[in-house]
Amino acid sequence: MSSEVVYIDGSGLVMGRLASVIAKMLLEGKKVYVFNAEKILISGKKRSIIEEWKEKLEIKSKINPKHNPIHYRRPDRIFRRVVRGMLPFRKPKGRNAYKNLKVFHGVPEEFKLKSISFYKPEEAVAKGYPTDYIMLGELAKELGWKGDVV
Repeated sequence: MSSEVVYIDGSGLVMGRLASVIAKMLLEGKKVYVFNAEKILISGKKRSIIEEWKEKLEIKSKINPKHNPIHYRRPDRIFRRVVRGMLPFRKPKGRNAYKNLKVFHGVPEEFKLKSISFYKPEEAVAKGYPTDYIMLGELAKELGWKGDVV
């Protein structure tokens, strides 16, 4: 297994495609750092995407509130959860791969000082189709995130 480090700038990349590329990299043993999670794009109509995610927030346990699922509202946590869904998380291979993923809101100061070359997977770049997009930061705002969208 290689312990290669990959830095990805998420701005302008489609969430599902990016998550699948990252999941493959993680399973190959690479460490992946994703920056600007709030600028990752979700394809589809804005209103329908927001309604779909708000419906997910309604899922609760009728018996014991302690058993409610965790609903993330921060863009970096939402994206981590999407990548986790593409990994075999219940197996040790998937859990170890998931530990090698770091997702950040913006670019932290410690990484700004380094001269990092960002990798942009071509299959995740938003194409010029007549498709609507919503940024992950905008979705997070609608779900109740109190941060700021850059």
